[in-house]
Amino acid sequence: MQAVIPAARPACAHFSSGPCAKRPGWQSEILDHALLGRSHRAREAKARLKLAIDLTREILQIPSDYRVGIVPGSDTGAVEMALWSLLGQRGVDVLAWESFGQGWVTDVVKQLKLSNARTLKAGYGEIVDLANINFDNDVIFTWNGTTSGVRVPNADWIATDRKGLTICDATSAAFAQDLDWPKLDVVTLSWQKAIGGEAAHGVLILSPRAVERLLSYTPAWPLPKVFRLTSGGKLIEGIFEGETINTPSMLCVEDYVDALLWGKSIGGLPALIARADANTKALADWVERTPWVDFLASDPAIRSNTSVCLKVIDPAIAALGPDAQSRFSKSLASLLEKEKVAYDIGAYRDAPPGLRIWCGATIETSDIEALTPWLDYAFQKTKSDLAAAA
Repeated sequence: MQAVIPAARPACAHFSSGPCAKRPGWQSEILDHALLGRSHRAREAKARLKLAIDLTREILQIPSDYRVGIVPGSDTGAVEMALWSLLGQRGVDVLAWESFGQGWVTDVVKQLKLSNARTLKAGYGEIVDLANINFDNDVIFTWNGTTSGVRVPNADWIATDRKGLTICDATSAAFAQDLDWPKLDVVTLSWQKAIGGEAAHGVLILSPRAVERLLSYTPAWPLPKVFRLTSGGKLIEGIFEGETINTPSMLCVEDYVDALLWGKSIGGLPALIARADANTKALADWVERTPWVDFLASDPAIRSNTSVCLKVIDPAIAALGPDAQSRFSKSLASLLEKEKVAYDIGAYRDAPPGLRIWCGATIETSDIEALTPWLDYAFQKTKSDLAAAA
Protein backbone atom coordinates (compact mmCIF):
# COMPACT_ATOMS: atom_id res chain seq x y z
CA MET A 1 0.00 0.00 0.00
CA GLN A 2 1.38 3.39 -1.00
CA ALA A 3 2.09 5.77 1.86
CA VAL A 4 -0.13 8.84 1.81
CA ILE A 5 1.25 12.16 3.02
CA PRO A 6 -0.94 13.52 5.83
CA ALA A 7 -2.72 16.81 5.22
CA ALA A 8 -2.02 18.45 8.57
CA ARG A 9 1.32 19.17 10.23
CA PRO A 10 2.29 19.86 13.82
CA ALA A 11 2.43 23.61 14.44
CA CYS A 12 5.71 23.00 16.28
CA ALA A 13 7.97 20.15 15.15
CA HIS A 14 10.21 20.24 18.22
CA PHE A 15 9.86 16.92 20.06
CA SER A 16 13.43 16.60 21.33
CA SER A 17 13.89 15.16 24.81
CA GLY A 18 16.44 17.77 25.78
CA PRO A 19 16.69 20.59 25.16
CA CYS A 20 12.94 20.27 24.78
CA ALA A 21 10.50 22.59 23.04
CA LYS A 22 10.09 26.17 24.18
CA ARG A 23 6.87 27.00 26.00
CA PRO A 24 3.84 27.80 23.78
CA GLY A 25 3.88 31.37 22.53
CA TRP A 26 7.60 31.87 23.17
CA GLN A 27 9.18 34.73 21.23
CA SER A 28 12.77 35.91 21.28
CA GLU A 29 11.57 39.36 22.35
CA ILE A 30 11.12 38.05 25.89
CA LEU A 31 14.92 38.16 26.15
CA ASP A 32 15.18 41.84 25.23
CA HIS A 33 15.49 42.87 28.88
CA ALA A 34 18.04 40.23 29.88
CA LEU A 35 20.88 41.69 31.92
CA LEU A 36 23.52 41.29 29.24
CA GLY A 37 26.94 42.85 29.65
CA ARG A 38 26.41 43.09 33.42
CA SER A 39 28.18 41.33 36.22
CA HIS A 40 26.21 38.39 37.57
CA ARG A 41 27.16 39.72 40.99
CA ALA A 42 25.43 43.04 40.39
CA ARG A 43 22.40 43.67 42.59
CA GLU A 44 19.93 43.40 39.70
CA ALA A 45 21.51 40.22 38.34
CA LYS A 46 21.51 38.49 41.74
CA ALA A 47 17.88 39.50 42.15
CA ARG A 48 17.03 37.84 38.83
CA LEU A 49 18.87 34.67 39.83
CA LYS A 50 17.06 34.71 43.17
CA LEU A 51 13.74 35.11 41.35
CA ALA A 52 14.55 31.98 39.30
CA ILE A 53 15.27 30.11 42.54
CA ASP A 54 12.11 31.36 44.25
CA LEU A 55 9.87 30.51 41.29
CA THR A 56 11.44 27.06 41.06
CA ARG A 57 10.60 26.50 44.73
CA GLU A 58 7.05 27.81 44.29
CA ILE A 59 6.13 25.84 41.18
CA LEU A 60 7.76 22.56 42.23
CA GLN A 61 6.27 22.96 45.74
CA ILE A 62 9.66 22.48 47.41
CA PRO A 63 9.53 22.63 51.22
CA SER A 64 10.68 25.89 52.78
CA ASP A 65 13.55 24.23 54.68
CA TYR A 66 15.12 22.78 51.51
CA ARG A 67 17.91 24.78 49.82
CA VAL A 68 17.62 25.50 46.09
CA GLY A 69 20.69 26.61 44.15
CA ILE A 70 21.77 27.23 40.56
CA VAL A 71 25.01 25.42 39.76
CA PRO A 72 27.30 24.89 36.75
CA GLY A 73 27.31 21.99 34.34
CA SER A 74 23.61 21.32 33.78
CA ASP A 75 22.06 18.30 35.51
CA THR A 76 25.31 16.36 35.17
CA GLY A 77 27.16 19.04 37.11
CA ALA A 78 24.48 19.10 39.81
CA VAL A 79 24.52 15.31 40.24
CA GLU A 80 28.30 15.07 40.32
CA MET A 81 28.54 17.98 42.77
CA ALA A 82 26.28 15.96 45.09
CA LEU A 83 28.16 12.68 44.59
CA TRP A 84 31.63 14.15 45.14
CA SER A 85 30.49 16.21 48.15
CA LEU A 86 28.28 13.73 50.00
CA LEU A 87 29.36 10.15 49.31
CA GLY A 88 31.87 8.06 51.24
CA GLN A 89 30.48 8.24 54.76
CA ARG A 90 28.45 5.03 54.36
CA GLY A 91 27.65 2.40 51.76
CA VAL A 92 25.96 3.27 48.47
CA ASP A 93 23.22 1.63 46.42
CA VAL A 94 23.32 2.90 42.82
CA LEU A 95 20.21 2.11 40.77
CA ALA A 96 20.53 2.16 36.98
CA TRP A 97 17.85 1.57 34.37
CA GLU A 98 19.12 3.75 31.53
CA SER A 99 22.17 5.58 30.22
CA PHE A 100 22.37 8.39 32.74
CA GLY A 101 21.91 6.08 35.70
CA GLN A 102 24.73 3.98 34.30
CA GLY A 103 26.80 7.16 34.20
CA TRP A 104 26.33 7.59 37.95
CA VAL A 105 27.44 3.98 38.41
CA THR A 106 30.64 4.85 36.55
CA ASP A 107 31.19 7.90 38.76
CA VAL A 108 30.73 5.93 41.98
CA VAL A 109 32.55 2.73 41.06
CA LYS A 110 35.26 3.80 38.61
CA GLN A 111 35.94 7.44 39.48
CA LEU A 112 35.31 7.72 43.23
CA LYS A 113 36.21 4.01 43.52
CA LEU A 114 33.93 3.41 46.50
CA SER A 115 34.49 -0.15 47.71
CA ASN A 116 31.20 -0.25 49.62
CA ALA A 117 29.03 0.45 46.56
CA ARG A 118 26.31 -1.91 45.38
CA THR A 119 24.97 -1.62 41.83
CA LEU A 120 21.43 -2.65 40.90
CA LYS A 121 20.71 -2.59 37.16
CA ALA A 122 17.71 -3.16 34.92
CA GLY A 123 17.41 -3.34 31.15
CA TYR A 124 15.91 -0.63 28.98
CA GLY A 125 12.16 -0.38 29.54
CA GLU A 126 12.37 -1.84 33.05
CA ILE A 127 13.37 -0.74 36.55
CA VAL A 128 15.01 -2.68 39.37
CA ASP A 129 13.16 -4.43 42.19
CA LEU A 130 12.48 -1.50 44.49
CA ALA A 131 11.93 -3.81 47.44
CA ASN A 132 15.61 -4.76 47.32
CA ILE A 133 17.10 -1.41 48.37
CA ASN A 134 19.24 -0.98 51.49
CA PHE A 135 18.32 2.36 53.03
CA ASP A 136 21.14 2.13 55.55
CA ASN A 137 23.12 3.11 52.46
CA ASP A 138 22.95 6.27 50.42
CA VAL A 139 20.74 5.58 47.39
CA ILE A 140 21.26 7.13 43.96
CA PHE A 141 18.60 6.88 41.25
CA THR A 142 16.96 8.64 38.32
CA TRP A 143 13.28 9.37 38.97
CA ASN A 144 12.57 9.32 35.23
CA GLY A 145 14.78 7.36 32.86
CA THR A 146 15.11 9.82 29.99
CA THR A 147 16.68 7.35 27.57
CA SER A 148 14.47 4.35 28.37
CA GLY A 149 11.01 5.84 28.87
CA VAL A 150 10.55 4.59 32.44
CA ARG A 151 9.95 6.22 35.81
CA VAL A 152 9.50 5.12 39.38
CA PRO A 153 5.74 4.75 40.04
CA ASN A 154 5.95 6.80 43.26
CA ALA A 155 8.21 7.19 46.30
CA ASP A 156 6.40 4.68 48.53
CA TRP A 157 9.40 2.33 48.25
CA ILE A 158 11.71 4.85 49.95
CA ALA A 159 12.05 4.28 53.70
CA THR A 160 10.87 7.13 55.88
CA ASP A 161 13.33 6.12 58.63
CA ARG A 162 16.27 5.75 56.24
CA LYS A 163 19.78 6.30 57.58
CA GLY A 164 21.33 7.10 54.23
CA LEU A 165 20.54 9.92 51.84
CA THR A 166 18.43 9.60 48.70
CA ILE A 167 20.08 11.35 45.74
CA CYS A 168 17.58 11.75 42.91
CA ASP A 169 18.35 12.80 39.35
CA ALA A 170 14.95 14.27 38.45
CA THR A 171 15.85 16.25 35.37
CA SER A 172 13.22 14.76 33.02
CA ALA A 173 10.64 14.34 35.78
CA ALA A 174 10.57 17.89 37.15
CA PHE A 175 7.61 20.02 36.06
CA ALA A 176 5.77 16.91 34.81
CA GLN A 177 5.70 14.45 37.71
CA ASP A 178 4.84 14.80 41.39
CA LEU A 179 8.09 14.48 43.36
CA ASP A 180 7.64 13.31 46.95
CA TRP A 181 9.91 15.78 48.72
CA PRO A 182 10.01 14.21 52.23
CA LYS A 183 11.46 11.08 50.62
CA LEU A 184 14.17 12.97 48.69
CA ASP A 185 17.34 14.42 50.21
CA VAL A 186 19.07 15.64 47.06
CA VAL A 187 17.25 16.47 43.83
CA THR A 188 18.84 17.69 40.62
CA LEU A 189 17.45 19.00 37.36
CA SER A 190 18.40 21.08 34.34
CA TRP A 191 15.92 23.55 33.04
CA GLN A 192 16.59 22.89 29.35
CA LYS A 193 15.40 19.33 29.88
CA ALA A 194 12.54 20.08 32.20
CA ILE A 195 10.77 23.15 30.89
CA GLY A 196 12.40 24.28 27.65
CA GLY A 197 14.97 26.74 28.98
CA GLU A 198 18.36 27.27 27.37
CA ALA A 199 21.23 25.02 28.35
CA ALA A 200 24.30 24.86 30.63
CA HIS A 201 22.84 25.33 34.12
CA GLY A 202 21.81 22.86 36.78
CA VAL A 203 19.56 23.15 39.80
CA LEU A 204 20.64 21.49 43.06
CA ILE A 205 18.06 21.00 45.82
CA LEU A 206 19.17 19.90 49.30
CA SER A 207 17.09 18.69 52.23
CA PRO A 208 18.08 19.50 55.83
CA ARG A 209 19.50 15.96 56.09
CA ALA A 210 21.75 16.60 53.09
CA VAL A 211 22.91 19.91 54.55
CA GLU A 212 23.68 18.15 57.84
CA ARG A 213 25.85 15.64 55.96
CA LEU A 214 27.72 18.45 54.22
CA LEU A 215 28.48 20.12 57.54
CA SER A 216 29.45 16.99 59.45
CA TYR A 217 31.41 15.00 56.85
CA THR A 218 34.48 15.79 54.75
CA PRO A 219 35.21 13.48 51.79
CA ALA A 220 38.61 11.81 51.53
CA TRP A 221 39.21 13.18 48.03
CA PRO A 222 39.91 16.76 46.90
CA LEU A 223 36.95 18.75 45.57
CA PRO A 224 37.21 20.97 42.47
CA LYS A 225 36.15 24.56 43.08
CA VAL A 226 32.92 24.15 41.09
CA PHE A 227 31.86 21.31 43.45
CA ARG A 228 32.47 23.08 46.76
CA LEU A 229 29.32 23.73 48.78
CA THR A 230 31.01 24.55 52.09
CA SER A 231 33.74 26.85 53.29
CA GLY A 232 35.32 26.88 56.72
CA GLY A 233 32.92 24.22 57.92
CA LYS A 234 29.86 26.24 56.94
CA LEU A 235 27.43 25.99 54.03
CA ILE A 236 28.04 28.60 51.33
CA GLU A 237 24.60 30.13 51.67
CA GLY A 238 25.13 32.51 48.78
CA ILE A 239 24.80 29.63 46.29
CA PHE A 240 21.18 29.33 47.36
CA GLU A 241 20.54 33.08 47.18
CA GLY A 242 21.65 33.69 43.59
CA GLU A 243 25.43 33.93 44.04
CA THR A 244 26.48 31.25 41.59
CA ILE A 245 29.82 29.44 41.81
CA ASN A 246 30.81 30.42 38.28
CA THR A 247 29.51 32.94 35.78
CA PRO A 248 25.98 32.11 34.62
CA SER A 249 24.41 33.18 31.35
CA MET A 250 21.95 35.91 32.25
CA LEU A 251 20.33 35.27 28.86
CA CYS A 252 19.61 31.68 29.92
CA VAL A 253 18.44 32.85 33.33
CA GLU A 254 15.97 35.28 31.74
CA ASP A 255 14.69 32.51 29.48
CA TYR A 256 14.20 30.20 32.49
CA VAL A 257 12.36 32.92 34.41
CA ASP A 258 10.03 33.33 31.43
CA ALA A 259 9.33 29.59 31.36
CA LEU A 260 8.62 29.59 35.10
CA LEU A 261 6.29 32.56 34.85
CA TRP A 262 4.44 30.79 32.05
CA GLY A 263 4.13 27.67 34.19
CA LYS A 264 2.80 29.74 37.06
CA SER A 265 0.33 31.57 34.80
CA ILE A 266 -1.35 28.37 33.60
CA GLY A 267 -1.87 26.94 37.09
CA GLY A 268 1.51 25.79 38.35
CA LEU A 269 2.57 22.20 38.88
CA PRO A 270 -0.90 20.56 38.64
CA ALA A 271 -1.47 22.18 35.25
CA LEU A 272 2.01 21.26 34.00
CA ILE A 273 1.51 17.62 35.04
CA ALA A 274 -1.92 17.57 33.39
CA ARG A 275 -0.46 18.83 30.11
CA ALA A 276 2.22 16.11 30.10
CA ASP A 277 -0.36 13.45 30.96
CA ALA A 278 -2.66 14.63 28.14
CA ASN A 279 0.20 14.51 25.64
CA THR A 280 1.18 11.01 26.70
CA LYS A 281 -2.43 9.83 26.53
CA ALA A 282 -2.74 11.14 22.97
CA LEU A 283 0.35 9.16 22.01
CA ALA A 284 -0.81 6.09 23.96
CA ASP A 285 -4.20 6.14 22.19
CA TRP A 286 -2.36 6.04 18.87
CA VAL A 287 -0.06 3.21 20.03
CA GLU A 288 -3.08 1.17 21.11
CA ARG A 289 -4.61 1.27 17.63
CA THR A 290 -1.32 0.92 15.72
CA PRO A 291 0.01 -2.62 15.13
CA TRP A 292 3.58 -1.73 14.14
CA VAL A 293 4.63 0.11 17.31
CA ASP A 294 4.66 -0.34 21.09
CA PHE A 295 6.14 1.28 24.18
CA LEU A 296 9.65 0.28 25.18
CA ALA A 297 8.33 0.18 28.76
CA SER A 298 5.65 -2.51 28.71
CA ASP A 299 4.35 -1.82 32.24
CA PRO A 300 2.10 1.30 32.28
CA ALA A 301 2.84 1.81 35.99
CA ILE A 302 6.47 2.67 35.25
CA ARG A 303 5.96 4.39 31.89
CA SER A 304 7.24 7.95 31.55
CA ASN A 305 4.93 10.82 30.66
CA THR A 306 7.79 12.96 29.33
CA SER A 307 10.47 11.02 27.45
CA VAL A 308 8.21 8.48 25.75
CA CYS A 309 10.24 5.70 24.12
CA LEU A 310 8.75 3.54 21.37
CA LYS A 311 9.91 0.41 19.56
CA VAL A 312 8.98 -1.01 16.16
CA ILE A 313 7.26 -4.40 16.56
CA ASP A 314 6.19 -5.02 12.96
CA PRO A 315 7.15 -8.69 12.33
CA ALA A 316 9.04 -7.96 9.12
CA ILE A 317 11.17 -5.31 10.81
CA ALA A 318 11.50 -7.18 14.10
CA ALA A 319 12.92 -10.13 12.15
CA LEU A 320 15.84 -8.02 10.99
CA GLY A 321 19.06 -8.03 12.95
CA PRO A 322 19.83 -5.24 15.45
CA ASP A 323 21.92 -3.25 12.97
CA ALA A 324 19.18 -3.32 10.33
CA GLN A 325 16.55 -2.40 12.93
CA SER A 326 18.68 0.55 13.98
CA ARG A 327 19.08 1.72 10.37
CA PHE A 328 15.33 1.40 9.83
CA SER A 329 14.48 3.49 12.88
CA LYS A 330 17.05 6.11 11.95
CA SER A 331 15.68 6.28 8.42
CA LEU A 332 12.16 6.71 9.80
CA ALA A 333 13.25 9.57 12.06
CA SER A 334 15.30 11.13 9.25
CA LEU A 335 12.28 11.14 6.93
CA LEU A 336 10.21 12.98 9.54
CA GLU A 337 12.97 15.53 10.00
CA LYS A 338 13.27 16.02 6.25
CA GLU A 339 9.53 16.68 6.11
CA LYS A 340 9.98 19.18 8.98
CA VAL A 341 7.29 17.55 11.12
CA ALA A 342 9.45 16.04 13.91
CA TYR A 343 12.98 16.93 14.89
CA ASP A 344 15.34 14.85 17.05
CA ILE A 345 13.07 11.90 17.85
CA GLY A 346 15.49 9.05 17.24
CA ALA A 347 16.25 6.77 20.18
CA TYR A 348 19.16 7.80 22.41
CA ARG A 349 22.47 6.51 21.08
CA ASP A 350 22.90 3.82 23.79
CA ALA A 351 19.23 2.75 23.81
CA PRO A 352 17.55 0.04 21.73
CA PRO A 353 16.46 1.10 18.20
CA GLY A 354 13.26 3.10 18.11
CA LEU A 355 11.83 6.56 18.66
CA ARG A 356 11.78 8.94 21.61
CA ILE A 357 9.12 11.64 21.70
CA TRP A 358 9.05 14.34 24.37
CA CYS A 359 5.57 14.78 25.82
CA GLY A 360 6.34 17.26 28.60
CA ALA A 361 4.32 20.33 29.46
CA THR A 362 5.75 22.63 26.78
CA ILE A 363 4.30 20.38 24.04
CA GLU A 364 0.78 21.04 22.75
CA THR A 365 -1.50 17.97 22.63
CA SER A 366 -2.71 19.09 19.20
CA ASP A 367 0.87 18.72 17.94
CA ILE A 368 1.09 15.14 19.26
CA GLU A 369 -2.21 14.37 17.56
CA ALA A 370 -0.96 15.89 14.30
CA LEU A 371 2.30 13.95 14.56
CA THR A 372 0.82 10.46 14.77
CA PRO A 373 -0.42 10.26 11.13
CA TRP A 374 3.07 11.31 10.10
CA LEU A 375 4.55 8.49 12.15
CA ASP A 376 2.33 6.05 10.25
CA TYR A 377 3.29 7.64 6.95
CA ALA A 378 7.00 7.48 7.74
CA PHE A 379 6.77 3.86 8.79
CA GLN A 380 4.91 2.82 5.61
CA LYS A 381 7.24 4.82 3.38
CA THR A 382 10.41 3.53 5.05
CA LYS A 383 9.20 -0.07 4.96
CA SER A 384 8.21 0.28 1.30
CA ASP A 385 11.60 1.74 0.42
CA LEU A 386 13.29 -1.11 2.28
CA ALA A 387 11.28 -3.71 0.33
CA ALA A 388 12.02 -1.98 -2.97
CA ALA A 389 15.75 -2.03 -2.24
CA ALA A 390 15.77 -5.72 -1.29
